[in-house]
Amino acid sequence: MQKERFKIVPTSHLILAKDNEILLLRRFNTGYEDGNYSVVAGHLDGDETFLQAMIREAKEEAGIDLKPADLQVIHVMHRKCPNEERIDFFIKANKWEGEPKIIESEKCDDLQWFPINALPENIIPYVKQAIECIVKNEFYSEFGW
Repeated sequence: MQKERFKIVPTSHLILAKDNEILLLRRFNTGYEDGNYSVVAGHLDGDETFLQAMIREAKEEAGIDLKPADLQVIHVMHRKCPNEERIDFFIKANKWEGEPKIIESEKCDDLQWFPINALPENIIPYVKQAIECIVKNEFYSEFGW
C-alpha cells in the first residue's frame, strides 16, 4: 500500500504599498481570521501560477488590475496551521490600475491604508510577521512551528 503524498496549501498575498503605507482589509465570515486585518490574498485554484493567482485575487477582492511585469515576489513563508501546512508568497505590486475598493462585501467590511510601521493591533499574526520581515528585507520566514 502506497502512502499518500504530503500536501501543502499554496497562497498568494498582495503587498500594495504607497507613501510608506500598506493596504489592509478586515475579514469576516472566514473563520479564525474574523475581525482581523490582512492583505488581499487567496489560494491558487490549480493550473495557475502564484502571479496569476495574485492578479485574479486582486481583481476579485479589491477591484484592481495587475500585470505580471509589475509584480515581484518579496517574501516567502512556510506556515504550520493546526491541520495543514501552507506556503505563502507575498507579492509586491509596483503598479496597478484602479482604486482599491471592497468587492467581496460578504467577506470584508473595511479596506484602508495603514502606516507600514504602525499596523493595527488586530492584524493576523502571520501577516504582521511577513510585513515586518519585508521591511527588514528578509526573503524567507517560518510561522507556527
